[in-house]
Amino acid sequence: MTSDLPGAWKTLEAGDAPAAVRSLRHTADGLTVGDLAEFTAAVARAQGLDDLATSSEALREQPDSAQACYDFGFECLEAGAPHLAVPALRAARRLAPAAAPALWELVSALEDQERHGDAVRELRAWEGDLPDWPGGYLLAYNALCSGDAGTAREVLDRLSTPDDDSWDLAHDRITRMVDRAGAARAAGPMDERDLRGWQFALTGAVLGQISPHGFDEGMNGRFAYLGDSYTSCLTGLRDLAAVLGATGQRPDAVMPLPDRSSRILGLAAARSLDLPVVPVDPERSDAVVVAYDLNDTDPELLRRLVPRAPGQILFEHASCWTSPPGATADVVSVLHQQVVRPWGESFRVVDGGVEQVPADDAPEEELAERILAAEAEERDPALTPFAEAVTDHWARGPRLPVATSGPVRSSRFE
Repeated sequence: MTSDLPGAWKTLEAGDAPAAVRSLRHTADGLTVGDLAEFTAAVARAQGLDDLATSSEALREQPDSAQACYDFGFECLEAGAPHLAVPALRAARRLAPAAAPALWELVSALEDQERHGDAVRELRAWEGDLPDWPGGYLLAYNALCSGDAGTAREVLDRLSTPDDDSWDLAHDRITRMVDRAGAARAAGPMDERDLRGWQFALTGAVLGQISPHGFDEGMNGRFAYLGDSYTSCLTGLRDLAAVLGATGQRPDAVMPLPDRSSRILGLAAARSLDLPVVPVDPERSDAVVVAYDLNDTDPELLRRLVPRAPGQILFEHASCWTSPPGATADVVSVLHQQVVRPWGESFRVVDGGVEQVPADDAPEEELAERILAAEAEERDPALTPFAEAVTDHWARGPRLPVATSGPVRSSRFE
């Protein structure tokens, strides 16, 4: 039993099953299969997760069964607890080393935790030739996400064309990622602190603003809590214009997404770029789609933005890196974990106390004017050269969502 398990049991007995599960995120690898099964069975009963409860009880009764380990790991993944799946799936690998499905599920569990280096080690431990699909693909993807673009390129170049066309999208995805990593290397070091380079390689987005706050304390250019400002919004719009100019894009209209914050930012973008505002149409070519935060967008509309209309550019001002949206923008101003909009509800300190400030309900046109009247921050001088260097690989292909933050790690606050 690990040192954290007694505390997890106490939390569970106090009635907070989700917190009990979360408390084991960093230590679950040290649990025995028996302890893991007993704890998870209790969690599953408390949460009404019948399939997980059944697989947990089966694992308690047959801790040396590869099938029981596999079934348990699979149900943990289904329940959103990949860290609980890892010990059981590793046990399944030891008990049945030639069973590929256990390896694929183990890699999936590690990917869900952004443990890409561990996933690479598990894939390399496979005895014999690793099948290209999905094995080689998973090796290339996890090597890239762990920061090893060279290995990703070597593996990709050896991959056969998939016989099953259901892998075509994955093949296209990893090819674009590796190609973008090569382009980004021409513009930066592509090390564990090159946030702009890796953001482009993995997502295809050009990142405008690198946060200076907490850079040496684990944030590495991302924001945790962002109290946004009109100045930041204007800086983002000017960064957008710089990227459009550097890449030779000539949009003919601005299409704000329908939420209030996107409409405000879209009006300011249209004025800034001297373009007309038109209703959003995911199939319209040669327009700039403007979003404040894509997580505010209706998921169905977001899905319609994943296929790229020719010449269309998707701009997102504040992108949540801990809960990435269902479509990846082409230009992103800032990466945040939590954001307070300049016109949103906020708090302020008054006479030593904290009071709530209601959201600003001024007309959208007025708030857009405030953005344009703000004083923009000095533009990052590296942005334009970066955009020029990656032009040939930017704004190409579908805007597929990417769940990992990659090799540039940032502290999370929950």
